[in-house]
Amino acid sequence: MSVHEIRHPLVRHKIDLLRAAETGPKLFRELSAELATLLTYEALRDLATERKTIQGWAGTVEADHLRVDLLTVVPVVRAGLGLLPGVLQILPHIEVSLVGLYRNEETLEPVPYFEKLVDRLPERTALIIDPMLGTGGTCSATVDILKQAGCRFIRAICLVAVPEGLTRLAANHPDVDVYTAAVDDRLNDIGYIVPGLGDAGDRIFGTPHGG
Repeated sequence: MSVHEIRHPLVRHKIDLLRAAETGPKLFRELSAELATLLTYEALRDLATERKTIQGWAGTVEADHLRVDLLTVVPVVRAGLGLLPGVLQILPHIEVSLVGLYRNEETLEPVPYFEKLVDRLPERTALIIDPMLGTGGTCSATVDILKQAGCRFIRAICLVAVPEGLTRLAANHPDVDVYTAAVDDRLNDIGYIVPGLGDAGDRIFGTPHGG
């Protein structure tokens, strides 16, 4: 598994704005989407393109063509929905798969409750999007769901990751690469990332913590 911590100045600036306690839901949503755009750009850097002849203003041109129909974006409900607008900004025609998981606050393990996946998954590259990769349980469970449906090419995009979660994901799914804006220090005793962003879902949707 490769971990790509994107250190571009724009990414570093925006992730630090997200960390600020005074950043409200509107700005938090906007920054999350902008970071998702930048991280998606990096996650797709090595995708193959096809040559296609198009009609240009001065005649035919051999152009590079990205097969968007061979991609799917997979937001993990609910917090992953906050990153979806940023992906759609640069891939407006991408088809969306949904996976719903919540964390059992006693065991810290993910509990699946919903999935709606696109067709032809064995042909596609899936981009999992979720703000936080903490314990690694949610991301690992999402990869499990996608692989059980036949998906073979999977990448994960998150705003913040932590070594414990990356280690768990690497042990469970060493073929899944991760693209993140920051690798933070550690998990605290209740499974939250330090320094982290707080509860990203609550901050995106403006709900009280735990609501």
